[in-house]
Amino acid sequence: MSSLSKTSSTIQIERYGLESVPEKLRTTRWYEYAMIQMTVSVNAGNFLVPALAVLEGGLSFVWAVLATVFGASLAFLFVSYLSFPGARRGIPSQYAVRAFVGLKGAQYFASPVRTITSLYWFAVQTIGGTYMVVELMKRAFSIDLLFLPTSLFLASVMALLALIGFNAVKKATRYFLPLLFAGGVAMFFVYSQTPINGNSYSTVLSVKHGPELGSFFFFASLAFVQYVSGVSSSSDMARYAKSTQHAFWGIFSGNTIGFTSTALLGAYTASVASTWNPFLITSQQTQSPLLLILIFASALCSMIMINISNAYTGGYSLLNTFPSLGRVKSAVLLGCAAVILSGFPTFVNQAESFISLLGAFVIPLSAVIVTDFIIVKKGRFTSAMLQELSEKANLLNRPGFVAILIGLIFYIILPASYSPGFLSFFLTGGCYLAFRYFPVR
Repeated sequence: MSSLSKTSSTIQIERYGLESVPEKLRTTRWYEYAMIQMTVSVNAGNFLVPALAVLEGGLSFVWAVLATVFGASLAFLFVSYLSFPGARRGIPSQYAVRAFVGLKGAQYFASPVRTITSLYWFAVQTIGGTYMVVELMKRAFSIDLLFLPTSLFLASVMALLALIGFNAVKKATRYFLPLLFAGGVAMFFVYSQTPINGNSYSTVLSVKHGPELGSFFFFASLAFVQYVSGVSSSSDMARYAKSTQHAFWGIFSGNTIGFTSTALLGAYTASVASTWNPFLITSQQTQSPLLLILIFASALCSMIMINISNAYTGGYSLLNTFPSLGRVKSAVLLGCAAVILSGFPTFVNQAESFISLLGAFVIPLSAVIVTDFIIVKKGRFTSAMLQELSEKANLLNRPGFVAILIGLIFYIILPASYSPGFLSFFLTGGCYLAFRYFPVR
């Protein structure tokens, strides 16, 4: 069977589902993954935590960047390690997760959680991105767009690109990365030339006071929690890697460089303008058509890339729950649901409570996946493990789910000021090791 089915002379739809991608198709090099991850990393949603470190944590620009880059980099390290199953065996993440939490644990818990997470973030990114597009189109081109048609159109385009698959991601990266880089340069240029509220880059950089350690680690942990859920999706694209080294270093370097750029923009915006979105702030501070166009293109490309990723990984999660669908049908269903949710702006009004509830499931689950693969299985994903998956021998990782339950309860009862996500992750991992190696008789 061919992995790609031609629909025209230029468009090919990826058809490989839960089965392994043939080795002849595993040709993606580390720098291609780095480019993909850098392009995905720079988006409006990723500005928020670095900005909050300044606005609510009281950290200076420099310390806000250092705190969030530290936490995110630790998460990216785990995410990169969990690309190994895909790079070695050519399988998607949620199929590999069966080896860590069991067949039923993956199908009926891990995959639904990942599907809901992908759908939610697709809708939030689309809604937030549409607000930016509407605002920037008005400022750059004096065009008034209606929110709902714009949102549904953008969501449909992104869902279609995700349906096409990994080739669409690679091709979009080649076009979008230069635009994102140019947009980033344009935003830094606007900041360097235009003091905002009496604040300039010299006043921001002149702040010398050290951080309050509690605030530093709190926002480092928030960044960690935001990105560690990627352990359940990093193999989806890594299955096309030339080797595990290409997948690991490409994903890690791309994520780290991309997030560092995002943290610089987010924290600086918060420092000078007391808000979090550099796309909007810089567009309001310049009358240059060229700069406005670059900022607009950067905002649009960033939204498209992150949502292609959300829909692509969400489709595989849905497929793992319902294998009979096949890759194309699962991607179509996921895309339709994502488009529908993107038509409801009120969907993001309860974002804080929804994210908190989702985190209660995502963080303990991620902890068990990381601990099982890196410590219990020593970072190996052997042919025997793959055979075990095909024979459906491992139905449920009971010690893992007991640890997940403890981590979930701990996450819920711990006060928010103690950063429950960070502590819950390591507590769950510790409990899992204890239950695994010292089972109660």
